Amino acid sequence: MAQGVIVTCAVTGSHQNFHSHPDFPVTPEQIANSCLEARSAGAAVVHIHVRDPETGAASGDPALYREVVERIRDSGSDVLINLTTGEGGRYAPDETDPTQGGPGTTLRRPELRVRHVLEMRPDICSLDVGSANFGEHVFMNTPGHLRIMADAIRGAGVKPEMEVFELGHIRFASRLIEEGLIDEPPLFQICLGIPWAAPATPEVLTLMRNLLPQGAVWAAFGISRWEFPMLAQAVTLGGHVRVGLEDNLYLSKGEYASNATLVERAVRIIRALGAEPMEPARAAEVLKLSPTSRSASA
Repeated sequence: MAQGVIVTCAVTGSHQNFHSHPDFPVTPEQIANSCLEARSAGAAVVHIHVRDPETGAASGDPALYREVVERIRDSGSDVLINLTTGEGGRYAPDETDPTQGGPGTTLRRPELRVRHVLEMRPDICSLDVGSANFGEHVFMNTPGHLRIMADAIRGAGVKPEMEVFELGHIRFASRLIEEGLIDEPPLFQICLGIPWAAPATPEVLTLMRNLLPQGAVWAAFGISRWEFPMLAQAVTLGGHVRVGLEDNLYLSKGEYASNATLVERAVRIIRALGAEPMEPARAAEVLKLSPTSRSASA
């Protein structure tokens, strides 16, 4: 039997270079439609951020999440829904007083970062299990806040996808598992190529994969030009994959991608390597998703 690969499509993200793309999904309707197109192209999971429909800026507004999720559910699609909890973790120190957040800081209480997850009960939500330099700001996720978020996510019956950007993040994620805050099997997403975190190389991906706890389900992605090389490496190592406009705007130099075309190329690479993309129902079995979240998605 061919190796099964879960394809996640990260449809919009929170980056600010969306102005560079002529057809980037911004409104709830555009984001939901892009999720459905990604599913038709072969994705089993869609990873969702939301944006202010007027400005395109990243948003944590629960009403925007609600509209996107309801549009997907009302369509009857079987795609698995993965909501981010990353919004509210950015810190940029004030130039005159670094004890205070300056322009670009979005820090919020952990309860606020998961409120849309508790309300919408998606199949999966991200949990960024550590802090890192993220471009010119800090992506701040303290152990105490992460424990609060993990406990709330577990109580809602949602599967946390633990995003790891550094080796130390895997160590802390393992501690959360030991403390009973993460149910088996743990789900990891290895995030590579983000400045200034772990680089997108085969050696780093292999090392991070080797440090995961036994029995973990894992996926990996690289951003920008590393998207498809890291995808092929992840499949070769027995993992799952992620593509999407959150991570990469182009199919090739000067050729803009859509979420659907990125998924289509991912599927071609997966099959060229002798594997097969999973359908959502099989992915839900592999991830042992909670019946609570699955009934909410029905």
